[in-house]
Amino acid sequence: MFDPLAFRSALGSFATGVTIVTARDASGAPVGLTANSFNSVSLDPPMVLWSLSLHSGSLPVFRDAETWAVHVLAADQQGMSDRFARPGQNKFEGLSPADGPEGAPLIEGCAARFGCRARFEYEGGDHAIFLGEVIDFDRREAEPLIYHGGQYGRIMRAPTGADLEREGLAEEVGEKLSLTERGQQLLEALERVAKR
Repeated sequence: MFDPLAFRSALGSFATGVTIVTARDASGAPVGLTANSFNSVSLDPPMVLWSLSLHSGSLPVFRDAETWAVHVLAADQQGMSDRFARPGQNKFEGLSPADGPEGAPLIEGCAARFGCRARFEYEGGDHAIFLGEVIDFDRREAEPLIYHGGQYGRIMRAPTGADLEREGLAEEVGEKLSLTERGQQLLEALERVAKR
């Protein structure tokens, strides 16, 4: 057996997106929670999965739900992630969520949303794994919220030549891109930091 804290820390090396999963309980009340254990499964039929601790107070709701929705949070939704990560409070207080076509409450402002019909549930160790067939989805151009090593983060894409030119770090000379004086200074500074 190995140290569970070390194992959890090693798992934190894998960067994930952050989601909120929502459903309605038997009385019709909205239920939701933050999860980063989300994954695509199949394109045909379209299917996704996510997992939930067997000790979660929301587990019975998701086990009984015929539909649920996974909301991929945008980078500006860290507060919403924190809100839905806290157990035992009314996470929808002050919100008036409409339902998606699948019947699960919608979280506004997400990067993407997948409305699902519950298909299968499996137990894997101390978690329940929920597999759903996507019956509706929505996407907008938004930077996703990232979670890595126990902290939130953002995506940093590799710069293009156009980005370097726009920032004054490079210029087109003939048919080649060359660093400007400012670009060369930045490169030298980065190389010095990398040698430390």
